[in-house]
Amino acid sequence: MIMDGRNADAGNVEEIALLGHRAGLLSRRSFLVGSAVGVGALGLGGCATSDGMSFAEAQKVYGPVPEEKFPIPAVDVSKVDPKYFRKTVRYETKEAPGTIIVDPGNYYVYRVEGDGTATRYGANVGRDGFRWNGDAYVGRKSEWATWTPPKEMIKRQPEAAKYARGMPGGLDNPLGARTLHLYQNGAYTLYTIYASSDPETIGNGITSGCVGLLSQDMIHLYNQTPVKTKVVVLPA
Repeated sequence: MIMDGRNADAGNVEEIALLGHRAGLLSRRSFLVGSAVGVGALGLGGCATSDGMSFAEAQKVYGPVPEEKFPIPAVDVSKVDPKYFRKTVRYETKEAPGTIIVDPGNYYVYRVEGDGTATRYGANVGRDGFRWNGDAYVGRKSEWATWTPPKEMIKRQPEAAKYARGMPGGLDNPLGARTLHLYQNGAYTLYTIYASSDPETIGNGITSGCVGLLSQDMIHLYNQTPVKTKVVVLPA
């Protein structure tokens, strides 16, 4: 994996909520501008979901990751619609195996596996007015990246000024455990696919164009994605 310590100061992650609710930390909710994220508990019990994954299976897939630099807690899967759990699905495409396809209209990210299948992940995406589409590629990768709020964000939300020189990687950092930085024609687009620790955001439009997966899903995708991987973002 590529360890990248450079600042990820993309304006398009400015609306991603900062994780954590400890005293002195900015609340993730305070950065969800104009969004209404609030997915209630699904009451899955021990039954199988409509996609065939039981609650117990989901708890294993999205369990804690203690070996990380910053140990990742388990996802509260009761806050995720089961249709967004990771799954291998039939997916016909002319794109080569390994290609990442973002479907913002349905809140999914696909990794093409070949033989007519893909790994499908639930995602959060850009909110109305901030979505984009087109071809890009992974220009660089980073683990526990530093995040720097743009000047425009600090002007709107002065409390973010304390991170003007960068917020170190960690569980409270908006970029989370892993980040894929998207490029076009050699230039950074400011868009990313990043790791989210907020299960209630999955299946919602909350960002300024970036795409978030649950941390466990993002690590799974990141580990299989080399630099230069093609990324296709479909129209919403």
